[in-house]
Amino acid sequence: MTIQSFISTFEHGADIGIRGIGLCLEEAFINGAKAMFSIMVEDIKDIRPVKEVRINTGSFDLTALFVAYLNALLAKADINGLIFSAFDATIDTKTFSIEGTARGEKPIDSMIGIEVKGATFCEAIVKRGENGLFIAQCVVDV
Repeated sequence: MTIQSFISTFEHGADIGIRGIGLCLEEAFINGAKAMFSIMVEDIKDIRPVKEVRINTGSFDLTALFVAYLNALLAKADINGLIFSAFDATIDTKTFSIEGTARGEKPIDSMIGIEVKGATFCEAIVKRGENGLFIAQCVVDV
């Protein structure tokens, strides 16, 4: 299985739902991040992972951690003028915290897709599906 096969979006009125699926929590969170950043560019594969930033955030449960993680990524991307395409993450399920890196580059204008303003708690969930795969999803404000 490849990471690319586990990212998707789903319809949600004027906003867009994103979903990451993975064999572990970290992979689901990373794939959710890739799904979100794939909205922001024409083709996420064109974004080279040349500049790295650290990500560290926490929350009160796994679902809130997923939303916090996505919003932390958006903030770091905005501050640094980057679009991210590669991620590493370690989740502590006892403290509901995540540490990792995000890598990307400054996009050229022709690469730009839809602006994502923030991740929301609308339809947000982190769970293990019946098939054993982890799912992390929410709606992002565009």
